[in-house]
Amino acid sequence: MKMTARFLLSLALLVGVFSGTVRSETDFKRTEDVIYGRKFGTALTLDVFQPARPNGVGVIFVVSGGWFSSHDSINVGWLRPFLARGDTCFAVVHGSQPKFQIPEAMQDLQRSIRFIRYHAADYGVDPHKFGITGGSAGGHLSLIIGTQGGPGKPDAKDPVDRESSAVQAVACLFPPTDFLNYGKEGEDGVGFGILKGFKAAFGPRSDTAEGRRELGREISPIYFITAHLPPTLIIHGDADPLVPIQQSELFVQKAKEAGATAKLVVRAGQGHGWKDLTPDLELCADWFDEYLRGIKK
Repeated sequence: MKMTARFLLSLALLVGVFSGTVRSETDFKRTEDVIYGRKFGTALTLDVFQPARPNGVGVIFVVSGGWFSSHDSINVGWLRPFLARGDTCFAVVHGSQPKFQIPEAMQDLQRSIRFIRYHAADYGVDPHKFGITGGSAGGHLSLIIGTQGGPGKPDAKDPVDRESSAVQAVACLFPPTDFLNYGKEGEDGVGFGILKGFKAAFGPRSDTAEGRRELGREISPIYFITAHLPPTLIIHGDADPLVPIQQSELFVQKAKEAGATAKLVVRAGQGHGWKDLTPDLELCADWFDEYLRGIKK
């Protein structure tokens, strides 16, 4: 699939925004290409970042922009505020479009968290203190886990699949949340309209109106909000041309109506990502400190 200019822009913002601000390798230990699963003969991998003084918290960073994911897109800069607090970070690469579609990426994220929880003791993290973060498509998949993460299958042959894929906190940036009402009520965003350049990520089910309705509900985290949603922070620019801020507004509104803890931080005049996300990632790290460690600033 030919990448659109807007797609490339979103990747540049998510991957390159921290150029030149990566921490020294002496501050943490990085283990690359840990295999958390396989499909169709392909390994699914994550990188583990262990800080010098770990605090027991595990932070899952969803490596995804436009539902495109690759090892080369892992940005250590995004992890810096978390590593500085002592959080152990897991940069998860999911099956990427155009080969794999969003529902498959959702399954990959579920598998990755079950794998991390199964190996929690090996990585020195508390299996009851998991947070998840990401931006754009990574934010969308973070909310998928926040709303749909849950118990594994007790009788699964693979012990990893017996573990829970739930997280205890979510902190993400400018995520799509409702593809059936994308920017306004009734607006189809299932590979259409604003998101037509990402059609490959939605797959052949997006070819028909009925397929789009079914798929749109399946992959929209807003339809899975309950009172059990983990504490969720969303940061979003109010001039975002790719993911309308309405997406975050609706999600937070419905989460509060359900009785869950949710907060939206609006960045006035900002689009789909901005030059310096460090202060916003510090807010995400604060959120995890509060809800995973009981430390409130």
